[in-house]
Amino acid sequence: MRRILLRSGKSPFDVVPVEEALHRDVIATNSGNLIFSDAAHKILTAPDTEVVSNGVQTNVAAAGRINDEYDAFVVPLANAFRPSFEGSLERLTRLISKLKIPVVVLGVGAQSGITYDADRLKAMEPTVRAFCSAVLERSASIGVRGEFTERYLNEMGFRDVEVIGCPSMFLHGDKLTVEKKAAALTPESRIAINGSHAAMRNGGLHKILGRAHARYPNLRYIGQNLTDAKQLHWRDVNSPDGRITLMPTHPDHPMYREDKVRVYIDPQTWFDDLRDFDYSFGSRIHGNIAALLAGTPATVLAFDSRTLELCRYFEIPHQRLDRTAPDTDPAELYEKADFSALTGNHRERFDRFTAFLDKNGLQNTFTHGDGGAAFDEKLRSLSFPPGIRPWIDDDPASLTARLGWMYGRVAELTADNAKLKRDLAKARSGAKATAKTAAPAAKTSVYRRARRVVVRPLRRALQPGRQPAPKDGGTA
Repeated sequence: MRRILLRSGKSPFDVVPVEEALHRDVIATNSGNLIFSDAAHKILTAPDTEVVSNGVQTNVAAAGRINDEYDAFVVPLANAFRPSFEGSLERLTRLISKLKIPVVVLGVGAQSGITYDADRLKAMEPTVRAFCSAVLERSASIGVRGEFTERYLNEMGFRDVEVIGCPSMFLHGDKLTVEKKAAALTPESRIAINGSHAAMRNGGLHKILGRAHARYPNLRYIGQNLTDAKQLHWRDVNSPDGRITLMPTHPDHPMYREDKVRVYIDPQTWFDDLRDFDYSFGSRIHGNIAALLAGTPATVLAFDSRTLELCRYFEIPHQRLDRTAPDTDPAELYEKADFSALTGNHRERFDRFTAFLDKNGLQNTFTHGDGGAAFDEKLRSLSFPPGIRPWIDDDPASLTARLGWMYGRVAELTADNAKLKRDLAKARSGAKATAKTAAPAAKTSVYRRARRVVVRPLRRALQPGRQPAPKDGGTA
């Protein structure tokens, strides 16, 4: 059995309670990460291949064990070439440099502005260069998200670079069906909107959202960040992003109070909910990919290079957020959206993706397995927690569940603290005992050295018949 270690927050089959998921951050700060890591898990699960999640751990000391236990390390990445991720990229490079097994990168991206200006990435070029060099020593090529990242790496001298998009789009293999359920949106239409904190705060998306909220009673905002999830479940606003009241995930926002906000910690429940919607739009690339994978039409309001290059590669309906009027009605976007190129050219992109896997020695379930049938059946047998909703109720059961988890955590922390205190006391006691036994030995050692240097030569000099040694090397 071939074993693949996959960089991912959790296995698709791990059912994690909401509180635990937020505590452990299984979404790696953004639930969109689970969409492409789950897709990679499914794609790589061939008949003779076992895929194991590493929990997004970058433990350099584990390199030896990884070499012994796995046949390949597969690394799906998003916008990893960005300054805020540089430290993580350096740790990942240190780990890869110690590996003797193949290392394959799926869909890494560089993040810049909407104009593809790479100047802000200049300072981290040495880090990116070291990472790519380490990977290419262990694989045939690097898979990147789109045209901007390809050019960025080409200009640094890397030629073994292939545009493969994001594995999330190949969750269903070479099949992708997206159809409009209605000729036009109406006030009764169910519409999902998504957006990053930056797009809301700096891109003007909050104005578009505000108008849509007033026009469409069935509008729902879907957040993705860990911050968003904590705001919904715990009403936690103790972070810079958590204090942005423009976000529908903030307890002061009207959509929060109206229970029109969700965050998903499992892609399966995300897809299931979006199947019932008529349309999705906003600046989140994976928020809209989730809709497309559910068969629901979507439009991306591109805010930076990471969203724009993926939209261009996959021919997802999109337009730049900075060129979108504040009073834009989602009905206008829906009317303009054409999905023929997205679905019509999907097979060609899928073939390019699987050719990349073949070149790097990786089998896929669609060519070599059952097309993911067993994977999908196993997922359907599991009961994942529903999307996280705003905490606006005073239901005793809801309060009891939250307080029960917090009480359990306090008990765990109290036990851990007591153990640490015992360990510290034991260590101090041992140190004192060592010091006491070491002190006489130290004194004896000093005495003996003094005796050798002073007492013994003096005794020899005072012996009868011995003459003092001549000074300055002279002779008697």
